[in-house]
Amino acid sequence: MNNIFRPEDAALSPPLVRHEVLDWLERDDGVPVLGFQIESARGLEREIDWHEHRRAQLICVEVGLLNTRTRHGNWSLPPGCAGWMPPGEPHTVDISGPLRGWGLIISPALAHDLPDEPCVIAISDLLQALALRVTRWVPTPKADLRQQHMIEVLLDEIRNAPRQRMHLPMPQDRRLLRIASQLIADPADGRSLEQWAHWAGLSPRTLTRHFRDETTLSFAQWRQQARLADGLRRLSDGHSVSDIAYELGFSSPSAFVTVFRRHFGCPPGRYLARTGHPLNPSRGLASPAASG
Repeated sequence: MNNIFRPEDAALSPPLVRHEVLDWLERDDGVPVLGFQIESARGLEREIDWHEHRRAQLICVEVGLLNTRTRHGNWSLPPGCAGWMPPGEPHTVDISGPLRGWGLIISPALAHDLPDEPCVIAISDLLQALALRVTRWVPTPKADLRQQHMIEVLLDEIRNAPRQRMHLPMPQDRRLLRIASQLIADPADGRSLEQWAHWAGLSPRTLTRHFRDETTLSFAQWRQQARLADGLRRLSDGHSVSDIAYELGFSSPSAFVTVFRRHFGCPPGRYLARTGHPLNPSRGLASPAASG
């Protein structure tokens, strides 16, 4: 997992990245913060495998959905949020459908007091405006005085940005990891906690205790979050709310909508309107109770 991702790799080469600064991902010299704009008419054909960068990254999605895996868990990056990746952190990248946004690369020296683990943060209007200004910078040997002032404010905005609940933490115990991996592969699997415990060779009590200890979530919370992450991807791919609800094991479309609203702060229709994706009108709303 110590591969270095290069600009010539398919995921971040044109037409995805319009502003070429990616050679600086592995360099300490030059302006300590640089930016680029992202534009892609389609998603990736395959996930970009494990890699890491010398500089930290902040990737903001304006349209589309980006998913990444790290040793700490899985993240979904929907519009309006930005994903923080510390320097030297191994990760993968997968993109569902069209994508538009921007990215910043930050030298390790400036990233030392920023989050030390990957996370998703909310983007303030000030952070958005500063980042877009940075994407127009041309790489130079060092930052001028005006750039230094902007960088200081930019770093302060990142440092104090509220974190978003887009994280699916992965357990480390091999038996729990086996369960989690199976649920990611098939989020609709409706086996009970007792059945999962038996399948993995654990007692229900041990599964319950260790799952919370290792992920900070109960088994039911983790399973629901896994379903929501997959539901978000399916929404971005154009699936209907009705189909998603039944494919992911919710008791009804309205159950999925209720849980989605509770987690993301708005129903799927409003969420997709915000992202520029149309919502399939086939909803079939019914019972408010969610399963699992």
